[in-house]
Amino acid sequence: MVFWVVPHLSSPFVRWPSLKNRLQSLCPSCSVTFHFEGQASNSAAAAASPVYLLKFFCLDRKGLLHDVTQVLSELELTIQKVKVTTTPDGRVLDLFFITDNMELLHTKERQDDTYKQLNAVLGESCISCELKLVGPEYERHHGISSLSPAIAEELFRFELSDKETRSQALSPDMAKLKKASVVIDNSLSPVHTLLQIVCVDHKGLFYDVLRTLKDCNIKIAYGRFSLNSKGYRDLDLFIQQNDGKKIVDPDKQDGLCSRLRMEMLHPLRVIISNRGPDTELLVANPVELSGKGRPRVFYDVTQALKSLGICIFSAEIGRYSSSEREWEVYRFLLDENCKFKFSSIGARNQIVDRVRRLLMGW
Repeated sequence: MVFWVVPHLSSPFVRWPSLKNRLQSLCPSCSVTFHFEGQASNSAAAAASPVYLLKFFCLDRKGLLHDVTQVLSELELTIQKVKVTTTPDGRVLDLFFITDNMELLHTKERQDDTYKQLNAVLGESCISCELKLVGPEYERHHGISSLSPAIAEELFRFELSDKETRSQALSPDMAKLKKASVVIDNSLSPVHTLLQIVCVDHKGLFYDVLRTLKDCNIKIAYGRFSLNSKGYRDLDLFIQQNDGKKIVDPDKQDGLCSRLRMEMLHPLRVIISNRGPDTELLVANPVELSGKGRPRVFYDVTQALKSLGICIFSAEIGRYSSSEREWEVYRFLLDENCKFKFSSIGARNQIVDRVRRLLMGW
């Protein structure tokens, strides 16, 4: 596999040696130079990383959660779960369950560097900060608190909700996303099915396509991924079923094309709802069969809310099962003390629009 890559505009600095090491660690030890990673190895690699609990207690301020998340991202620490609570006296207790992409968090040098970077952001507002291997509390924080049937229906429905479709803030983007073309052709290869995709570009597009094919037990033999002049992506993938045969069943072809169109149209679910008297932002994305969730979602959402000047009263990440799929759900209870009137439909659409655009890289 050969990839020509450039840094994303939102994070132009890339640690190239670290990226190389992480890619090499994911590939199995064998005689070939490159190998397409299988599901079993992914699961084993994910299970091998120990989970640590980062707990800190400090004075609250606007943008604090994103600033901490940015530090963890720069340190290549992956957030697995989080539980954030704001106290009535203006303090915040944050529990981050993290894994180390560099597999060095057990060393004193790595831990000291983590404390140093966090203290630089928290400053004198930090009351206490602790890092340790997780205990039984990790299992207690694994799931998401209960969702009402109405919210679960809107968040996990297969098709877009009428509310999102009618939203003026999202309609221009939705119109472009709906132009996606997914075509299957069995005439160009005696042993492979050609999958041709033309769609508007967005952050994570290649990930969404490969994740969907992986979940459908589809193997990729050859492929080309290119950008045309109008901001649309062209993908040509020669694929096979898991048994090494072409996809000739019309029902399977239609099912695969429909699934891909939906994943490109609606890769992430973003809604705002009422949680009693409070306002809650919910973001959901499908979990891979290997058990991994979409990367950097928490980072992007907190960045979007910080840019809007919206404080987060509490936050949590958990897993939720619906329609025979597992979802990673991010819940943010928004602080009413900001310039936005959450009772206004226009203000809610603006928040959803900003969050969704940042998640899509627009």
